Amino acid sequence: MNCLKWCLFCASLMFISSINARPVSYPEGWTLMMMMDDQRYSIHMHYSPTAWTSVGYRLERWRAFDTNLHSAQINHLVKRWNKFDSQANFYVKGGLGISDGPHDANAELGGFFGLATDWEDRRYFVSYNNRYTQLNDDIGFFQQSARVGWAPYEGDFGDLHTWLMLQIDHMPENEDQIVATPLVRFFKGVFMTEFGVSSKGDLLFNYIYRF
Repeated sequence: MNCLKWCLFCASLMFISSINARPVSYPEGWTLMMMMDDQRYSIHMHYSPTAWTSVGYRLERWRAFDTNLHSAQINHLVKRWNKFDSQANFYVKGGLGISDGPHDANAELGGFFGLATDWEDRRYFVSYNNRYTQLNDDIGFFQQSARVGWAPYEGDFGDLHTWLMLQIDHMPENEDQIVATPLVRFFKGVFMTEFGVSSKGDLLFNYIYRF
């Protein structure tokens, strides 16, 4: 691999790392994430003062509980493994704030804590996330999810990149404890979108913009 190809390859890996749905961006970067799945709607805006930590605001609407959670969130990249042609990451994430329940109920203290890890090269992707959420004094639950992905082609830096993925969600408290969602991911430049339909027939839609 000559010098030019090596530089483009490294730039491509850095680009892929920064645009994926990860909780930390490049230093002094801002990220807007809007996500929807069978459980919730969420908006997350965060700022990364360094390449290791981000802080921001997160709003979640949990439909089954008719509850909103407003939280200040902090994410930290504990470890990154950079290889010649791949990268892996391990994160901790947490948030603390207030929740408001149905019928304008009084606000209560709420929050969450979780772990996330991923590995990828230019053709394959795997990830795992878990989280414990306490919406209020009465509602607390654990959830976890895993993804596998495959890129049908290797795009160059600046191209439209496409990934085909399968996401498996597990939430023990739900009637449908395990939900599978095939999805497709597109990203180019600073934008990323994901579309999928779960085994329950619910739409998954995610949008990320880094600036």
